[in-house]
Amino acid sequence: MATETSTPVQNSDTKGALGIPQAEFVEDVDSFMKRDGNDSAEAVLKRLDESHSKYKFMEYNLSTKKARLKAQIPDIKTSLDIVKHLQSRKGTTDPMETRFLLSDQVYAKARIPPTENVNLWLGANVMLEYGIEDAKVLLEKNLEAANKSLSQVEDDLSFIRDQTTTLEVNMARVYNWDVKRRQASQAKS
Repeated sequence: MATETSTPVQNSDTKGALGIPQAEFVEDVDSFMKRDGNDSAEAVLKRLDESHSKYKFMEYNLSTKKARLKAQIPDIKTSLDIVKHLQSRKGTTDPMETRFLLSDQVYAKARIPPTENVNLWLGANVMLEYGIEDAKVLLEKNLEAANKSLSQVEDDLSFIRDQTTTLEVNMARVYNWDVKRRQASQAKS
């Protein structure tokens, strides 16, 4: 196994809530290849490729999480708007007429009497009844948490993309160093 100084990915500096390791930029390939554990260019390229694959895997997972959050935020906003509208109609006695979504492109008409409670779908087949004010507070908290999480995911994605680029440049530099070294040894022969 390589030591900590032998690979440009195992830098102790990390960024983000995920603790993603920062890739070290290999500026001087000659001195980098002289480090312990860097016996051959093939072994170094293999380690760099493994790290590259790990970054790509993290990028895929974060992209999936970002897409889920981007779909979730409008749903939370819609629910919050509905709860605020119900809260504004709290003092009236006449029912509200609306249409609600049954399935894609299928709506049904409904008459909603003034109410003190709403049911919120929490996911995982869980629905709970809340008072209107409690539902508003919960949805505002969920919206804030989702926006904060989206911002963190976007920062982590940006960081991972930077690290992926650094690794790709390192791989190219080590490969080019190896090609030049082989050409020089062939020229001497």
